[in-house]
Amino acid sequence: MTQSTTATPNITAFFDEATFTVTYIVADPHTKQCAVIDSVLDYDANMGRTRTDSADKVIESIKSQGLTVAWLLETHVHADHLSGAPYIQKKMGGKIAIGDQITQVQDIFGNLFNAEDGFSRNGSQFDHLIAANEVLKIGDLSMQALHTPGHTPACMSFVIADACFVGDTLFMPDYGTARCDFPGGDATTLYESMETILSLPDETRLFMCHDYAPGGREYLWESTVAKTKATNIHLAGQTKSQFIAMREARDAKLGTPRLLLPSVQVNMRAGHMPPADDNGIAYIKIPVNQVGM
Repeated sequence: MTQSTTATPNITAFFDEATFTVTYIVADPHTKQCAVIDSVLDYDANMGRTRTDSADKVIESIKSQGLTVAWLLETHVHADHLSGAPYIQKKMGGKIAIGDQITQVQDIFGNLFNAEDGFSRNGSQFDHLIAANEVLKIGDLSMQALHTPGHTPACMSFVIADACFVGDTLFMPDYGTARCDFPGGDATTLYESMETILSLPDETRLFMCHDYAPGGREYLWESTVAKTKATNIHLAGQTKSQFIAMREARDAKLGTPRLLLPSVQVNMRAGHMPPADDNGIAYIKIPVNQVGM
């Protein structure tokens, strides 16, 4: 693994309190090209309606900064929010990309939701599938993709200069680490992925995909490798075996994310809704009494 030594990007963060998600614009200050990481499409589960308020804020910032979108990146198939990537792409361009192990996720959830016959499980819904250690260009900047599975098989972290966007692999030190109980998740694999991230230089800034403000503190989403190693409540002072035992016991007691069922069905399709029925309406399926959900 090599860390990018390019110039420092400009990073703009947007926090969506409804899903506790952080979206990032990562921009080359010289060429004005940018990547958008983990965008949000607002979704009212009670009404089955989408809105674009969160994505529109990102678009407004892109325009105000005079940026051109090169990439719309997903750190993984999210289970807690719908992706806004297709909407932003329609307005601003750019390629939608995810880790190439998305095919594993599509197999798992394609079966669970009994996806339509035309549902491809080769990742072709995305414009680009990212290989482990692949380097993506954002103008003159280079961003390296690290395969960091454990939360899901397709999880990627993105390293650019002194910044690493870790998706759900890590949270702020006072909140801990990702759950591993979703299909394809694994606590041992997660620990090894965190070792990969924490092998970066101590001063590397870690940008989280979520924050839940434990104890009522303000929302935060930036830490460092050094602080995470020293103070993360799930990692500091723990052996690998101790972490795995803790993670598995904790996961066994966690509830299902509120938007898991709609999110996964949409996000495994690169943020697109399932195809409409013959009445022109798209539907989200709800598996009833399905073991493992």
